[in-house]
Amino acid sequence: MFPHHREREQPIFSARAHVFQIDPATKRNWIPASKHAVTVSFFYDANRNVYRIISVGGTKAIINCSITPSMTFTKTSQKFGQWADSRANTVYGLGFATEQQLHQFSDKFKEVKDAARLAREKSQDKELANTALNIAAPQYSQDLSDELQSPPVMCVNGPEDKLFRSQSADITLSSEKERIKKMLSEGSICEMNLEAELFTLQDSNTKLVAALHEANANVEQWKKQLAAYQEETDRLREQVAELEAHGGQGPSDLLKDELTQSLEELEALLKAKDEEIHILQNKKVEYHEMEHDRDEAIHRLRETEMRNAEMERRIQNTEQTLSNSLEDRDRMDSEIQRAIEILDIKIFDLNDLRQSLVKLIDK
Repeated sequence: MFPHHREREQPIFSARAHVFQIDPATKRNWIPASKHAVTVSFFYDANRNVYRIISVGGTKAIINCSITPSMTFTKTSQKFGQWADSRANTVYGLGFATEQQLHQFSDKFKEVKDAARLAREKSQDKELANTALNIAAPQYSQDLSDELQSPPVMCVNGPEDKLFRSQSADITLSSEKERIKKMLSEGSICEMNLEAELFTLQDSNTKLVAALHEANANVEQWKKQLAAYQEETDRLREQVAELEAHGGQGPSDLLKDELTQSLEELEALLKAKDEEIHILQNKKVEYHEMEHDRDEAIHRLRETEMRNAEMERRIQNTEQTLSNSLEDRDRMDSEIQRAIEILDIKIFDLNDLRQSLVKLIDK
């Protein structure tokens, strides 16, 4: 995140802490901004003379706070501290692992706040000096020729035109970067949906595998029972055949009816077991279909990962182009500053010339 700032900013202190933000609704409860401890760093921008606290979790900026002299870091417990950011309209809280880390962060915060106060005072002094110089500079004499006034104007207008073109390119690159990031975000959402679908399929697959193993074990047991029932059925049939062959010499008709009824019950049980085996075979077919669906989901997930990698590569290229454009803009800013300095010198020389002319006229 923030690659164009990181090139100009330098880290001056870092610490690991759990980050919290105040609940905007209640203004009392803390909401965790990170699931685990993250790096919280102080950065210094030498070009703008600005200090910031930055913390990044994954691809999202958790803290992006510019330090002002009015900020105060308060220790609320042995391992917890907080400060308010009026620009972001929130309060940040940091939970450290040790009391020593909290003291180190608090001392660094106070040191950076003092440095920010000094930087602001210097900036205000410089602005006052420039204002005084502008007030002291008189209006140019109408008698001075246009040739003396034209060169400074030309020195300023050129860099300003370059600056406008640089800002336009910067806006275009930023828009392209935001568009690609949006595409990457949509790809990440699609990837998350595919992962959720894959996890659901894996869970169903696990349950189905367990049921299939249990069914296979039951099938083996039922096969043994079927074999025993078939043997029993064959034995009973043989007894019935013997009874029919011997006629009245065998058991009574009542025993014959009982054997026939037992034979029918065994045949019905055999039929039920055959149906259960058929149902289990159908489940096995469903299991293979779910395995096919899982393979397709894995394939789609891999394709999504490849698209995300391509988008990340495009974002890196865009960020590099944006970084180069910012460097060009910084160089143009330097040229403008030099042109302004030259203009100040010309104004000062003209002022001296005007005073000299006034003295000559007075004489």
